[in-house]
Amino acid sequence: MLRAIFKTEAGSTTLLLAATVLAMLWANSPWGDTYEAFWHIPVGLTFGDATFSLDLRHWVNDGLMAIFFFVIGLEISYEMRLGQLRDRRLIAVPALAALGGLIVPAGIYLMLNAGGPGAVGWGVPIATDTAFVLGLLAVVGARCPDPLRAFLLTLAIVDDVLAIMIIAIFYTASLSVPALVTAAGLLAAIMLLRWLRIWRAPAYIVLGFALWVATLESGVHPTLVGIALGVLVFVYAPSDQKLLRAGEAVQELAYAPNPRAAVEATRLVRMSVSVNERLQLRLHPWSSYVIVPIFALANAGIRLDSETLSAAMTSPISIGVALGLVAGKLLGITLGTWLPLRLNWGVLPGNLVWGQVLGGAAVSGIGFTVSLFIVELAFDDPLLISEAKIGILAGSITSALLGWIIFKLAWNRGGVCAPPGAPAEPEEDLPELLSTPVGPDDHVRGPADAAVTVVEYGDFECPYCGRLHPILEELRRRHPDVRFVFRHFPLRQMHPRAMPAALVAEAAARDGRFWEMHDLLYSNRQALGDEDLARYAAELEVDLSAPIAPRAARIERDERSGLESGVRGTPTLFINGVRYRGRLDLDPIIEAVRRARPPATPQRRTP
Repeated sequence: MLRAIFKTEAGSTTLLLAATVLAMLWANSPWGDTYEAFWHIPVGLTFGDATFSLDLRHWVNDGLMAIFFFVIGLEISYEMRLGQLRDRRLIAVPALAALGGLIVPAGIYLMLNAGGPGAVGWGVPIATDTAFVLGLLAVVGARCPDPLRAFLLTLAIVDDVLAIMIIAIFYTASLSVPALVTAAGLLAAIMLLRWLRIWRAPAYIVLGFALWVATLESGVHPTLVGIALGVLVFVYAPSDQKLLRAGEAVQELAYAPNPRAAVEATRLVRMSVSVNERLQLRLHPWSSYVIVPIFALANAGIRLDSETLSAAMTSPISIGVALGLVAGKLLGITLGTWLPLRLNWGVLPGNLVWGQVLGGAAVSGIGFTVSLFIVELAFDDPLLISEAKIGILAGSITSALLGWIIFKLAWNRGGVCAPPGAPAEPEEDLPELLSTPVGPDDHVRGPADAAVTVVEYGDFECPYCGRLHPILEELRRRHPDVRFVFRHFPLRQMHPRAMPAALVAEAAARDGRFWEMHDLLYSNRQALGDEDLARYAAELEVDLSAPIAPRAARIERDERSGLESGVRGTPTLFINGVRYRGRLDLDPIIEAVRRARPPATPQRRTP
């Protein structure tokens, strides 16, 4: 699910940027007056004598953005039940980092605006724009590893929740009690349908629209409805029974194609996946590629003439927003990350160094979608709105440049995980040769008389090992005469699931199925919980009831040989017993294998 989010958000960044530029060009063109005039066109619904009308901008900000926040609610619900947010130690650090990234920017803004007309805008610099951040990380490329993307996505989800709570509490207009009671009743009706497990889309659509109207009329911002409904959508992991029934129905359709079998197979396949995931699959592209760009087009049109820019350069609102996004986010997220790590309240995913964390904290200062959203709620004066939006643009651009520079200068381990306590030895001081030759107890794949042997010290939870796995598979496909050896080197402090996974792999080795389990574990590197490992063992008919001690001793033997060979992180490769120091990409490894081949012995010609 995280990979789908990364791909969609990063892919929509270009469209979002294009919509922003288009809005700016429109607002500053000779036809700039038509920009505001267009977005203030009233559009409404009439039911007899009753009329419900909003202008186009409010339909976008209050209507379409409710769908945007509904998708966020779906993501939160999924991640809390099945994804990243299940592990409290993994969520503690990004959650506190998000809290720090909220408090410090708001504090910086209030230092400059407390008691003034702009004080109400303290919520503007608190939000991070996930789409722009992930788009920039895609440009950064390999210097931003997958664990950092997961960390920042978790941070962004918590950031969105906190921002929505602030909108609901501090940016709500005067309340209408009758409308609020009506909204509460409609929400209770939706929860009752969920409790009764009645999954009829028309009922939810009608009740959801009525709830949105009631919430809008109550004075509470309707985006809260989107997040609440998203969290309430049912999510579950596919059960073996449902998957089995779906598989049987598909097989029946393949053997005897007919309309009844097609309908039944479609229904069972659909039911094997939760409603939450199906809705995310359908709505996420609409949210990222349509709703957010339209929102940018409706709100990013800022008039940039000499008078406006001159006023913004000395405006405490513009300066407060820009400083809050640039300095506030960087300091707040950094402190919010350092504190729980210092107090041992949580851990960072994967192997993140402080240079990468600082780069992620800097780019989190790109505040756009939700920041623009709060501007429209906080201010009524067009001049103050313009100053706040200029601060958002200036702060976001500066944060993007600062993050890019930090990533450029930050120390990059070159794609290797290393434990926190690993000795800081220079690369050239590490042993060159493999201390323990390949023997009969090793896990070997390939011909025994191979001219080239590749030994990998790996960790089943290591993201770089997971990235290397398909590369080595392609090398094996192209060069079937190369022998491959895998030795365990689980980084226990950093990857808590690596050792249990290694134990399961050794259980499979006892049954002669090590390499099948090896491939299965790397294919499911992000799902290595106890239930997952038990499922993989059952799938390969591996017995896990045997004593653990012999398997643990086997893994420790690999670890000792690795330490004696100078292994300090994973993956580490030795080719024909010599440490490989190149990039972990296909072409450099193939070239190293080619060079390791002994020269061909010329055959003696018979006279």
